[in-house]
Amino acid sequence: MTTPPKKMSFNDLETWLNERRVTEIECLVPDLTGVARGKILPREKFTEDRGMRLPQGIVCMGVTGEFPVSGPYYDVVDPTDKDMQLRPVPESVRLVPWATDPTAQVIHDCFDHEGKLVPFAPRSVLRHVCDLYEAEGWDPVVAPELEFYLTARNTDPNTPLKSPIGRSGRAETSRQAYSIDAVNEFDPLFEDIYAYCEQMELNVDTLIHEVGAGQMEINFFHAHPLGLADEVFFFKRTVREAAMRHDMYATFMAKPIAGEPGSAMHIHQSIVDKKTGKNIFSNEDGTETDAFYHYIGGLQRYIPSAMVLVAPYVNSYRRLSRNSAAPINIEWGKDNRTVGIRSPIASAQARRVENRVIGADANPYIAMAMTLACGYLGMKNKLKPKAEMKGDAYLAPYSLPRSLGEALDWLKREPELHEILGKEFVTIYSEIKELEYDEFMKVISPWEREHLLLHV
Repeated sequence: MTTPPKKMSFNDLETWLNERRVTEIECLVPDLTGVARGKILPREKFTEDRGMRLPQGIVCMGVTGEFPVSGPYYDVVDPTDKDMQLRPVPESVRLVPWATDPTAQVIHDCFDHEGKLVPFAPRSVLRHVCDLYEAEGWDPVVAPELEFYLTARNTDPNTPLKSPIGRSGRAETSRQAYSIDAVNEFDPLFEDIYAYCEQMELNVDTLIHEVGAGQMEINFFHAHPLGLADEVFFFKRTVREAAMRHDMYATFMAKPIAGEPGSAMHIHQSIVDKKTGKNIFSNEDGTETDAFYHYIGGLQRYIPSAMVLVAPYVNSYRRLSRNSAAPINIEWGKDNRTVGIRSPIASAQARRVENRVIGADANPYIAMAMTLACGYLGMKNKLKPKAEMKGDAYLAPYSLPRSLGEALDWLKREPELHEILGKEFVTIYSEIKELEYDEFMKVISPWEREHLLLHV
């Protein structure tokens, strides 16, 4: 499978579109939740304009589509709802494999009228963090592992989700971790997913069945964070589309089914010295460098305060519990899957750190920016990690926030993260999450009716 070049000019993009006889362009902008916003343009209009305009608020609305009505949000977003100038990222171009007519999809970056990146757009935040690494002569390398559930089609929010029917005519009722036969139950769907990914030139690698009933995982080949975040953005859209064409849903909710494990987006990360091409986490003799330990120290120091960025919804915190196969703290260890920060067994050149606290519901741009920012601060401040966890980290205390409200408070008290991620972004993100939390608190759950109605 070929991949698009690392950089494409607009002339290269035009050639690419001509070769595939593309007639329509989906002009996409990832918003705060990771939803694809934008416009669909005829090919001629796209070629003439090489961009478009959208209101600023489009990239910073909540998952319900709501905006704050007042407050610090409007210290960042102009209350007159000014336009952003959107410019296509040529190397992001992909076909839309399920479209009837030849259609391409192109991600756009957001700029203001002065030609500066809009600082609260998620892709801008990741670009900024990657630029910090570039200034140090470092090249960050990441590889996500993305979990998701297949469920039966469900149109009633009040009805719990169920596993879909497979080729056997039966739904899964037990856990089938790494089962080949359980994956084969959905062969027609996964054949379509892989075919779509091949047409889109996405660098997907291994497919496995995860622990939960109907829970799957796709691994991506390692690459630069910005391009790989684009691929995860495209992939989530692709899987949801393919699943609906097979009369089922694919969900990246962190905890969609009670009693089943949650879904994560584990991100493996290493740093390459741009001059030497060597992994800065390993010495010449193959031992760990100070940078390796400082990176882990940064993750341990800052992840708790940054959790709201990668556990963005009320539902996210249902996953982060002892019975959901997810970390409850930021202990670190080698080849230890109970910790929040794992160092897998690998060669010296492939030495890496795996962040296991990130939920599948996280925006991939924000998730990668968060973990790279924490590691960067650790290396710059030469932070030392705690002693390695040799045993079961679930026996250690919780050290992560337990709710969305608590996580928001922790982020507000961490100015170093505000500086590296951008004060404008942190303001917008926090205000939107406060709004979502307020919306959630208006809903009375079945648990409350069941246990409190006649007992208190």
